[in-house]
Amino acid sequence: MSKKVVTFGELMLRLAPEGYTRFVQADSFGATYGGGEANVAVSLANYGLDARFVTKLPKHEIGQAAVNSLRRFGVDTSYITRGGDKVGIYFLEKGASQRPSKVIYDRAGSAIATAKSEDFNWDEIFDGVSWFHFTGITPALGDDIAAICVEACKKAKEKGITISCDLNYRNKLWSKEKASQVMSELCQYVDVCIANEEDASDVFGIKAKDTDVTAGEVNHEGYKEVAKELMERFSFSHVAITLRESLSANDNNWSAMLYDGNDYFFSKKYAMRIVDRVGGGDSFGGGLITALLDEKAPAEVIEFAVAASCLKHSIEGDYNMVSKEEVLKLAGGDGSGRVQR
Repeated sequence: MSKKVVTFGELMLRLAPEGYTRFVQADSFGATYGGGEANVAVSLANYGLDARFVTKLPKHEIGQAAVNSLRRFGVDTSYITRGGDKVGIYFLEKGASQRPSKVIYDRAGSAIATAKSEDFNWDEIFDGVSWFHFTGITPALGDDIAAICVEACKKAKEKGITISCDLNYRNKLWSKEKASQVMSELCQYVDVCIANEEDASDVFGIKAKDTDVTAGEVNHEGYKEVAKELMERFSFSHVAITLRESLSANDNNWSAMLYDGNDYFFSKKYAMRIVDRVGGGDSFGGGLITALLDEKAPAEVIEFAVAASCLKHSIEGDYNMVSKEEVLKLAGGDGSGRVQR
């Protein structure tokens, strides 16, 4: 029987002009769905795990379309609470060359942002579950949601469930001060901490030495210290940090590090030509959770997670639509992109 994983967060409607068209040029927008924890759930389902996504969505047709976007990949949506009036929206303008991508949110007052504690029965939701995952985006939606995240973490701990959190700082949702205060409480319950090259600095003021992310310069030694300090502060079992070197909007170098309290494991580095980078961090989280649940060796865990995420950067939309076999093939060294006949 496959391991059961619960993820909790906001599922949003994504509206994006075609290709590299700018917002002010667009006369139509393509509609897809996505959101940090929902993206992780889809990855897990694609790898054959029993993935359950929990949120609150309106009863109307747009809410149903959002639910359907998960069902088609086999994600368990039976614990999605229905109510509220609005599905959160984000608009995405894809960057190219030296022009960065842009995101505009229209998510204030969404169903999940107005959810209450009684909307979720965590005792039932966590029945038979091995793993719980959330991100720093969810508690940023409001004080009530932050309190619900704490309730979920407490219940998960009570049931002996492993908890992972992707720090995922979003400066359009809350201040660094507020993030530090809320995430410091939540991280007391977390076992596996996931961060990108900036999150630890933004949320906890833990900075990597000799690193300039805007110049695409990432210093490996500095991130060892970041991981060590995070673990000392919160007693995590694992800290994983993605290391993105942005050469331009289209070209990034992509690698990551895993620290298990004893040793540091660095993945190989991929030179990526990006199709769509939204959901890149979530696909890393999905790969990491899968490999840890598969009880792979730490070096294999980080290679699987980075390969999964590398492939996501080649796929349109938020969801990482790849199989475990495809990830293992890339992690094993076949990154040629040759046609498979």
